[in-house]
Amino acid sequence: MVRHKKQIEEILTKADVRLNGDRPWDVRVNDERLYSRVLSGGSLALGEAYMDGWWDCEALDQFVDRVFRSRLNEDVSRDWRTILYIIKSKFLNLQSIRRSKKVAKIHYDLDNDLYMSFLDPYNQYTCGYFKDTEDLNEAQEKKLKLICEKLKLTSSDRVLDIGCGWGGFAKYASEHYGCHVTGISISDEQIKYAKEFCKGLPVDIQKCDYRNVVGEFDKVVVVGMIEHVGYKNYRKIMKIVSEHLKKDGLFLLHTIGANVSTTVSDPWFHKYIFPNGMLPSIRHVGDAIEDLFVMEDWHNFGSDYDKTLVAWFENFNKAWPRLKEKYDEKFYRMWKYYLLSMAGAFRSRQNNQLWQIVLSPKGVSGGYTSLR
Repeated sequence: MVRHKKQIEEILTKADVRLNGDRPWDVRVNDERLYSRVLSGGSLALGEAYMDGWWDCEALDQFVDRVFRSRLNEDVSRDWRTILYIIKSKFLNLQSIRRSKKVAKIHYDLDNDLYMSFLDPYNQYTCGYFKDTEDLNEAQEKKLKLICEKLKLTSSDRVLDIGCGWGGFAKYASEHYGCHVTGISISDEQIKYAKEFCKGLPVDIQKCDYRNVVGEFDKVVVVGMIEHVGYKNYRKIMKIVSEHLKKDGLFLLHTIGANVSTTVSDPWFHKYIFPNGMLPSIRHVGDAIEDLFVMEDWHNFGSDYDKTLVAWFENFNKAWPRLKEKYDEKFYRMWKYYLLSMAGAFRSRQNNQLWQIVLSPKGVSGGYTSLR
């Protein structure tokens, strides 16, 4: 036990984090078994130990920011479950039509009231755009407007929204630009909500996997969905968008991106939050769009995801007295760890980015004007 504690102390020193220190980012140990658990189980064990109450931290986001900046995540070993997950990702398509339903069942089909408790009025479960504002609701409307303006939406456009969530983009685009939006999702709870949310507007919400899309569209958006597609399917989704997008159309991809190409996600997030998810890299995107699209614009505002996640947690925390009637303390700790560790990861800028990429099938005549 003493030896394991010393090992953890030495690792944390690189990030200026102390055990049982008095600074907001220091770790408070509630169970001495934590040291051996983390050394043998890596990041999965660290997250599970937090869920079990074995350790606390006043400012989880600051702790994780320091971990990533100091690359401490590379100093802790992986357990056999993580190794097995990596092997499976190499030989199996973890995001096949059948396997893709797992994330909907585990994450997106949770009670809609949970998500509405911390999201903005347009139910945007993706990064806001905090240009000239610090308010989450304004930032999300600015993000929606930015997408619509980058796509040059008009009232005559037919728009395909792949991974439409709770219908926020479809509602905003149809209300403000008069276009027709077809939104697709594989989450029953999202579809049910989106249909009611967009009632009376030129919006068609369908339960449909992106691999089964039909029709031709002037514009296509994929906002916060390609993170669930997987590297074995990036080329496939780009081909499908290409086949259903008019030759003079535009395609906007809004996604979390990774600095390094990988085939797996963090094992804790894979198990508890986004099963079989992974982040595309610049190389992944480049390989997937080659010979299909012209890259018109690539916009990175990943630092805004830090602000988005912190705002989500503050809303979630305020709503917890009501939510705890449905969920237990372990669920609260899981979501706190999820939201604030993600905030810290984006704050560090070491791996997680947020990209909006505008693509065209043949290149915009006369050139595309970038918007910020």
